[in-house]
Amino acid sequence: MYMTIKEPSEKIANQAVKVWRISNTIGHGIAIIVLGILLYCSEHYQWYGWIQVTLYIIFGIIVLSAIYSIFIEPVFLQKTWRYEIDEDFVQMKNGKWNESHTLVPMEKVEFVRTEQGPIMRKFELFNLIIGTTTTQHTIPAIPAEKAKRLKAEIAQLAKVKESDLTEREEE
Repeated sequence: MYMTIKEPSEKIANQAVKVWRISNTIGHGIAIIVLGILLYCSEHYQWYGWIQVTLYIIFGIIVLSAIYSIFIEPVFLQKTWRYEIDEDFVQMKNGKWNESHTLVPMEKVEFVRTEQGPIMRKFELFNLIIGTTTTQHTIPAIPAEKAKRLKAEIAQLAKVKESDLTEREEE
């Protein structure tokens, strides 16, 4: 007995690329500043030579990581993220090489909330957090109006399923 489930088709917002680029630039910028301070200290205080070599290797890795995280990853994530919400499931699918497809049954949903950081606020985007008893799932970068509508829709569908379940148990 197999069930056919329609592939998710909703995309996250295009502005997600800008949000992820800005946040990744800030994170990598902080890491490079800290590493620059450590390199200055190793030169100024004449630390062991292997420490300076190690710091340069770490610096190279951070620069490569920054190039990937700022220029490649945000575009790739935005193009591969899909979600769909219907009366039975919340579906989330992302990734090209390591594809992840998650189905959360609506009757397992315990809470739903939206989150917004300062960068996301600038672009009027929200993350939609869907929680079950054991896990949380995040659908990133949804436009504000759509996120509020989806939050209300999920809350309503989860409540309807709960009341249906309790009525069946009582019979």
